[in-house]
Amino acid sequence: MEDLLRPIYQEWASRRDTLGILMIEKKVNNSAVTDTFDRVLLVITTDGNAPVFMKHYALGEEKAALYAVSEAKLNEWLLLGSHRKVIDWIFNGKVLFDRNDYIHHLRNRMKEFPEETRQLKMGLEFAKLIRRYMDGRAFFEAGQLLDAYNHVIHALHHLARLAVIEQGFYPEVTVWDQVKQIDGQIYKLYEELVSSEEPLQKRLELLFLANEFLIHSRISSGAAHLYKVLGEKEGAWSIAEIVEHPELSPYSVDLIIMLEYLAEKKVLSVKEIPTKSRHIYHRYYSVQNE
Repeated sequence: MEDLLRPIYQEWASRRDTLGILMIEKKVNNSAVTDTFDRVLLVITTDGNAPVFMKHYALGEEKAALYAVSEAKLNEWLLLGSHRKVIDWIFNGKVLFDRNDYIHHLRNRMKEFPEETRQLKMGLEFAKLIRRYMDGRAFFEAGQLLDAYNHVIHALHHLARLAVIEQGFYPEVTVWDQVKQIDGQIYKLYEELVSSEEPLQKRLELLFLANEFLIHSRISSGAAHLYKVLGEKEGAWSIAEIVEHPELSPYSVDLIIMLEYLAEKKVLSVKEIPTKSRHIYHRYYSVQNE
């Protein structure tokens, strides 16, 4: 099939804006990595006008997919984890074209996983973890056990990815294989939730207790990026200043519940500033007690 695909990727390689081309083959025991396609061509470009361009091809009984992705969109995927398969593609794909060693340098950068990038990714996973935990607990207290179970499963996934990032690795599609080697405690919790013969309510009770402890124990690493940003100026921040800060925009809607969780745990200080109305105050946030 590679011979049949050669004219396609050679056409992309001839373009000035193409930085690199990778080919990923379907794995016998894991076709999900390529979304069931026999081959995936990943083309990385500098074209900001077309962040993602896709084509599907049929070659006899086999099929192939082409993803032409701008460098900016690729970096967004890597940062936000919104396309986790691309991590596997970059690390394990066969290099077909590499302008000025772009892919070589990209792989090295991902292996080194700079501290600044790692802190932000931990912050994003920590915020999502809090969101899922808080929503799951609310469903549990309302007696909606299946909805609570769904949120706890997602919370454990975010906890797993956070544990992997803490160790300096990008979370892969098979994140539980990584966690099994890195953090046996989290892996055991996941096993108990999905495999235990205990009634669902009992399993959830135990998981919420364990999650509360594990979330609290990761405040330092999970909130490090937020602390760094809030420490840029003296004094407290309004919520408008926080959500409009460009370094905090990737947190999106999860930022609010993260702030309130940290305030509830007395990790962030809340300062009340009078408004024009009596008995109503603005809430301002800061890292240090004032």
